[in-house]
Amino acid sequence: MASYSQQSQRYVKLDQFEFVVPPAIEANEAALLLFNDTMANDQKAYDELVEILVASHMKDLLGAGLDEKKAKQQSEKMAIEDARYVFPNACETKIVMTMNARSLINFFEHRCCQRAQWEIRNLAEAMLVEVKGVAPTIFKAAGPKCLSGPCPEGAMTCGQIVQIRKKYRHL
Repeated sequence: MASYSQQSQRYVKLDQFEFVVPPAIEANEAALLLFNDTMANDQKAYDELVEILVASHMKDLLGAGLDEKKAKQQSEKMAIEDARYVFPNACETKIVMTMNARSLINFFEHRCCQRAQWEIRNLAEAMLVEVKGVAPTIFKAAGPKCLSGPCPEGAMTCGQIVQIRKKYRHL
């Protein structure tokens, strides 16, 4: 059982979108320069698209008989709804999620695994530290599946089961 609430890019105008920089890109000067330039260009494209689409929608809505205030509100909503498509996967969002203990344990089994994507793994590990502080008995054995048995990834294993078990013993 889990429930998610996410900030809408459809209804929230992003005047300056926040973004996540992957560690490998951050560690490489040339890659970071290219990445930051790309993010700036994406913001510029978004702003220009919003401006173009607002003007177009305003014209249509005013022509359909809406008063200027309502036309402006609706045209901006319509514009940001479509302009958001230029944002990259790196675009940061705000998410609130609730899970029961069983779902959290399942989440940790999958997302604390070294084969999970780094960003979700970092989040899962931080969450695990928090829940262990609140309910240590319930989450005492929580973490990747390899803590209590063989690695379920088979041939795709990270090969670090000893280090992983040591890490989670002290988490």
